[in-house]
Amino acid sequence: MTDATFSQNAPQPHPQYIPRLFVKQRITAMVNRYEIRTANPDGSEGQIIAMAQQKRLAFKEQVTFFADEARTQPVFSFKARQRMDVAATYDVVDADGTPIGSFQKDFKASLLRSSFHFSGPGFEAYGQERNHAIAIIRRFVDLPFSFHFDFTDKQTGQVVMSSERQFSLRDRYTVDVHDQRIDYRLAAAMAVGLDALLQR
Repeated sequence: MTDATFSQNAPQPHPQYIPRLFVKQRITAMVNRYEIRTANPDGSEGQIIAMAQQKRLAFKEQVTFFADEARTQPVFSFKARQRMDVAATYDVVDADGTPIGSFQKDFKASLLRSSFHFSGPGFEAYGQERNHAIAIIRRFVDLPFSFHFDFTDKQTGQVVMSSERQFSLRDRYTVDVHDQRIDYRLAAAMAVGLDALLQR
């Protein structure tokens, strides 16, 4: 097979692909706020590209991300198909409501090790906490552990995305998107979904 043939058959990068994102959660008395940032060439945190605000103690069946702090320009959102369902599927859509992908918590497997199904155009992946021991400890000790998720392609076994929580009192995640088929909006929704659903 020639290099030209290989390049024609290789998956094309998604136009909204971003290789690394930073997700921060800021907690106030009334709301939980999520900020999505790009990474600068030197690896430091770059500009904010999306943000969401969620009322505390409100059900997290839907989260909408905006491009501005005034929340006038929606960028994408995710919403549960079923309300009050611990195993609900969450659909991720763009600002016009066009589907981008979906994710679902694997409730049974998550009793001992948080696990998720994660899919988008051209791929189906499965994510789990990387460290099984920390997964068990977290269920009995309420401390801000640093824990990591790896999402692997169900067909190839290759890691398509990873989300690493930093050891801090505030929730901060570094999201590395290894598969160029993944829309950054889908990756960001999955990362925020991890944070929101792990609290259930």
